[in-house]
Amino acid sequence: MNADQIIETESRHTSGLYTKQPIIFVRGSGASLFDINDVEYLDCNSGHGVANLGHAHPKVAAAIAAQSTRLMTLFETFYNDQRAELMNLMGNFLPGMERVFFCNSGTESVEAAIKFSRISSGRSEVVAAMRGFHGRTMGSLSATHNKKYREGFEPLVPGFNHVPFNNIEALEKAITSETAALILEVVQGEGGVYVADQAYVQAARRICDEHGTLLIIDEVQSGFGRTGKLFAIQHYDVMPDLLCCAKSLAGGVPMGAVLIGSKVSNLNPGAHGSTFGGNPLACAAAVAALTAIREENLAEEAERKGKYLIAKLQAIHSPLIREVRGLGLMVGIELKQKVQPYLKALQEKHVLALSAGLVTIRLLPPLVITYAQIDHLVEVLEEVLVGGTAGFGE
Repeated sequence: MNADQIIETESRHTSGLYTKQPIIFVRGSGASLFDINDVEYLDCNSGHGVANLGHAHPKVAAAIAAQSTRLMTLFETFYNDQRAELMNLMGNFLPGMERVFFCNSGTESVEAAIKFSRISSGRSEVVAAMRGFHGRTMGSLSATHNKKYREGFEPLVPGFNHVPFNNIEALEKAITSETAALILEVVQGEGGVYVADQAYVQAARRICDEHGTLLIIDEVQSGFGRTGKLFAIQHYDVMPDLLCCAKSLAGGVPMGAVLIGSKVSNLNPGAHGSTFGGNPLACAAAVAALTAIREENLAEEAERKGKYLIAKLQAIHSPLIREVRGLGLMVGIELKQKVQPYLKALQEKHVLALSAGLVTIRLLPPLVITYAQIDHLVEVLEEVLVGGTAGFGE
């Protein structure tokens, strides 16, 4: 198909659920995407945080190719060499979290964690934070606060209560002996790239312990090196009871997981499951991806590059910028105007970025982004935010 045929075909058959951009991407390498005309774009979107390792990482590609000729699918009622290797890796990530449940996406991992907390505690109530985003299926959507995702789907799952983020007093009031779980992102991605206070996360752990409530940490976007640690929760000297992860876990192959702590009980055969969860192909890709993250020191790279990027962004003198915030290579630039015109202007200059709410530009570049590419990113952002684009988004 030529370019016109590709666009016409997708437009004819698409569900209508996505706002299409008029670009056809056909390949990627590192932090770059290339369109059908071989025009290069700097990808600071990373598939909403999937491509931590960049695009077409050779070790992941080789693992997928090799495993695809051996065995691609196998339900977890049978043992498998690739799954065992991945379980061994993931069961040693965090102290006391040796068990793991595999699924296919972030929303599935959140759904599983909610179910696990309810069956483990015998309680039904769940507390979540305002501005939080946990997914679009019915349980995870019930934990998600933003009404734009919820409208049209009510009534949602009962028993969910939302409290202000970074507010300890609100947690004290909301969590009771009837609360099954508290679910938090320690860096709110979709909600605006807000970073949790140290005291807040530690208080959350204390309050949960006082009431026998399980602490679920959602690391779907912040996990696997993005914030400068393997998991963002490691910045806080706090261990959760359940940790949700997905996106970059398998280097681009769809995969999700829940790490499970010792307080979680009653996970008996048949209580939950996933047809494709833990399939050998995804497990092989995940082993390769996690090995590459460790061998290439990508968490440490994200910490250094994130500090470098944030410092350069904070040096931009633009009346449009209200605040630059973030952790590692999970960065938000809050503007005084709506961001969509500026995202379009960046795209026209071959830089891809995301929104986080109405007024925040979200940057999630691959952790393999080079310093030269960061400098180029800042240069383009400065052109857009200081140059002749003032007045957009009024």
